[in-house]
Amino acid sequence: MTTDPARRRWLRHGAVATLAALAPWAGARARTAAGDDARAVVSDEQARLAWVRARLAALPGAADWLLLGEQHDADAHQWLEAAAVQALARHGRLAALVLEMAERGRDTAALAPDADEAAVRAALAWHDAGWPWRRYGPVVMAAVRAGVPVAGGNLPRHQHGEVMRDTAWDDTLPDAHQRAALHRALDEGHCGLLPAAQLPAMARIQLARDDAMAATLLERRSPGRTVLLVTGAQHARRDRGVPHHLARRAGTDAARACLSIELRATDAARAKPDPAFDALWLTPAVAAVDHCAGLRGHG
Repeated sequence: MTTDPARRRWLRHGAVATLAALAPWAGARARTAAGDDARAVVSDEQARLAWVRARLAALPGAADWLLLGEQHDADAHQWLEAAAVQALARHGRLAALVLEMAERGRDTAALAPDADEAAVRAALAWHDAGWPWRRYGPVVMAAVRAGVPVAGGNLPRHQHGEVMRDTAWDDTLPDAHQRAALHRALDEGHCGLLPAAQLPAMARIQLARDDAMAATLLERRSPGRTVLLVTGAQHARRDRGVPHHLARRAGTDAARACLSIELRATDAARAKPDPAFDALWLTPAVAAVDHCAGLRGHG
């Protein structure tokens, strides 16, 4: 994974927590019209665990898949994700943890719950430069210690070149409005420096990554239990992200068996939920960094 400033801006822009949608969730959505506010509890481990348990207990039935779309540079988001792993695993409800941060085909299935962190990182072929272990290690190890398998869901990097050339990926998002919105998000995430002619190829990578995560979620499905996906917001969107590909692969019933929550870092007293997600969890704002400034200076 690249770690240049443009890529980091894309990651930051795309970080929002998601749990894709069961139909009964509509009632819960109405009760959280301004977002569920975790800002007062995230810095205390026991308080945030209790907060997450209460929110998960209030969900309308057991979701097959729970998507947490994060802001990658917000520590509070990884803290809440670790709490979600603990809360679900505590009662045997967590079937697997799937990560955008590791490639599809890598997993911890062969490791014992007492495996050390070095063995876990090796099993997942972890790339610390792109995904700092100090952030994600507690999330991953919470699952390992609970005996829950951790699986990579992202598109393997060696497939990127082939995907970029394969125009069939364009047809996996047939809605022209959504394709245009994806192109705009990619353009902004790359600081407006990508030639317009490259945007379709970059969009194919995004679509293929979402499809790879959807395929992994389907493989890990376990009746009566939940598979948790930790990913960035752009991937967790219901309109063009992983839930869209779940529905494309397995029908609309699959999308309804998925819940989507956005984790948003903000200081706003009230926050308007994005309709592309089923719920909103608010966390403290993080310092804004203009990752594009240096690149534009060299332009």
